[in-house]
Amino acid sequence: MEEKISLRKGMLALSPLFVFVGFYLVLSLCRQDFYAVPITISFMVACLYAMCIIPGMRWGKRFELLTKGAAQPNLLLMIWIFILAGAFASTAKEMGAIDATVELCLSVLPSQLILGGLFAASCFISLSVGTSVGTIAALTPIATTMSEHTGHSIPLLVATVVGGAYFGDNLSFISDTTIAATKTQGCDLKDKFRVNIWIAGPAALATLVLYLFLGHPGAVSSTASIKQILLVIPYVFVLAAGIFGINVLTVLALGIIIAGAMGIALGQFDFFTWLDAMNTGVLGMSELIIATILAAGLVEVIRHQGGIHFIIQSLTKCVRGKKGAEMCIAMLTLLTNFCTANNTITILTVGPLAKEIADKYNVDPRKSASLLDTFSCIAQSLIPYGAQLLIASGLAVVNPIEIIPYLYYPFVLGIFSLLNILLSYENKIFTLLGSKRNRV
Repeated sequence: MEEKISLRKGMLALSPLFVFVGFYLVLSLCRQDFYAVPITISFMVACLYAMCIIPGMRWGKRFELLTKGAAQPNLLLMIWIFILAGAFASTAKEMGAIDATVELCLSVLPSQLILGGLFAASCFISLSVGTSVGTIAALTPIATTMSEHTGHSIPLLVATVVGGAYFGDNLSFISDTTIAATKTQGCDLKDKFRVNIWIAGPAALATLVLYLFLGHPGAVSSTASIKQILLVIPYVFVLAAGIFGINVLTVLALGIIIAGAMGIALGQFDFFTWLDAMNTGVLGMSELIIATILAAGLVEVIRHQGGIHFIIQSLTKCVRGKKGAEMCIAMLTLLTNFCTANNTITILTVGPLAKEIADKYNVDPRKSASLLDTFSCIAQSLIPYGAQLLIASGLAVVNPIEIIPYLYYPFVLGIFSLLNILLSYENKIFTLLGSKRNRV
């Protein structure tokens, strides 16, 4: 579409998105609970409204248009990944791999460096298990106990765990945010990881140094058994295989088999318990899968009405080159995340638009995927009504607002991300990795 879209037509085309955000945000504020309104219902309302405003089209064709957006090959591939990731995560949890990973990390924590060690443990666990929420749920009770022995405040220790959890969520090969970011931008997981690690890695190292200065002697210790070391193997395999570039579907399928076989061999569960664990994991992904399908259909209707072109037309009026386009993607991600309080839904909603902007201004898909994932994590750390802070505050029995000032890693990550946009030092990274854009 090359013609200029009027303000009236553009706003009408975008109105389904406003309905989605308004329905979700207003009702959540009225209830004072950002998880009282199901995200799938919000998308359903927006989709029904979107079909109502399509002019001159029979209802059957309107449903076909919605279905067209939900039937894209990349979207279906993403759903397969979600299914396998859910089965793997649930199998690993059932076999005791999460508890074993926590104990193993705690066994190597230097007693004088509790904060730095706790942050490193949270980074490793979240990178392995691919979920910030799961990492926070596992480590927050331990962090709360540590405060009794170290003298550190509970909000500081809990924030240390939450910050490390965001690190893994931003980089893990089985994180739903990472999967969504790469699939919407058309790049490989391993390539996005290799680019993103140069942003998240230095930020994590800087934060670790800060924690080393803040830490003081403690009395926390733990001893890892051989069995616990064996239980961590499925996570290590998934992480290593992903880094070496093995197809993510293959990695997850093999991870499920390895975790299941080891769980049975070590007496953690029997065959039928394994089947039930996989089923639980798959069903646990159902809401995300449904939301993904509805979001894709909604975006397709908005695109058909000219909404995508109107946003690009409006946002890029003052854009001058790649840096401006990258800043547009970053700000759009931040604003959407503030409204939805969900980084995965944010990426699924903003992803197609970010792809259009990236293509128009020749932004590498690996960079746009990194921007989506990074800035959604940054936004999630700034809102006290996000899932991560709500779970952490609930387990630690503190106000989520008390935790936010101590979230050093997300703040440092924001600084490095902005520097990356302004200085474009990723060009040297692309040169090292090869200039070819590795598209799915």
